[in-house]
Amino acid sequence: MGEGKAQLSLRVRQDLRREMERFAHKERRKLGNVGDVLLEWAWEQLQAAGSIDRLLKFKIRSKDEKPGVAGTSP
Repeated sequence: MGEGKAQLSLRVRQDLRREMERFAHKERRKLGNVGDVLLEWAWEQLQAAGSIDRLLKFKIRSKDEKPGVAGTSP
């Protein structure tokens, strides 16, 4: 049997919620499922980084961005 789930309530910006809803629709998933996947992944990343400051220091760059660490000049 699967692990039990607990409800979690979060406040997010309205535009973020709309973007997540569009993404969920495109992926043919429910918003709750997308949120669950993101939260699980983010929690693993935070545990590996050890702090929110360290986690936020690095990011995956998009195709248009130059290599480097977030918040620093190349």
